[in-house]
Amino acid sequence: MHIPRVFASIQEHDEALVASWNAAVRPEDTVWHLGDFAYRCSKVYARAIFARLNRKKHLVRGNHDRIGARLPWAGPVTGVAHVVVHDPVTALPQGLWLSHYAHTVWPRMHRGDIHHYGHSHGTLPGNAARTDVGVDCFDLAPVTLERIRERLAENAAAGGRP
Repeated sequence: MHIPRVFASIQEHDEALVASWNAAVRPEDTVWHLGDFAYRCSKVYARAIFARLNRKKHLVRGNHDRIGARLPWAGPVTGVAHVVVHDPVTALPQGLWLSHYAHTVWPRMHRGDIHHYGHSHGTLPGNAARTDVGVDCFDLAPVTLERIRERLAENAAAGGRP
């Protein structure tokens, strides 16, 4: 479900992403960016874009995060992250394994933890337990956990088993 990026310039691209981010991210949200935040730009430019993005932001380092890793994220920049959230329907804890890269296996997958990744720009198929959450796969905008769960269900219905 790759969305081609058709922009006249990188500035037009960046402005579209900032607008999409700020339209999608609510005041109570925490955003986990799964890598490659700033690529081929100055630290000053990256910091200016970063400052315009709504809410609390965390970074899981990608392969193009030399500059991005030096921005004022809400917590330490990590290679992977294990986050526990509560399912809004069942109120049960749900583990999330967050990485820039897709994994075939990950910690606690046998206990129902799900895996979110980026890097592949929609070229790797997901399944019932993992999916690409990059903006290429979600209308060039950050995606909610609710929508990710819907995508995992779609993957399962299409025959993608963990």
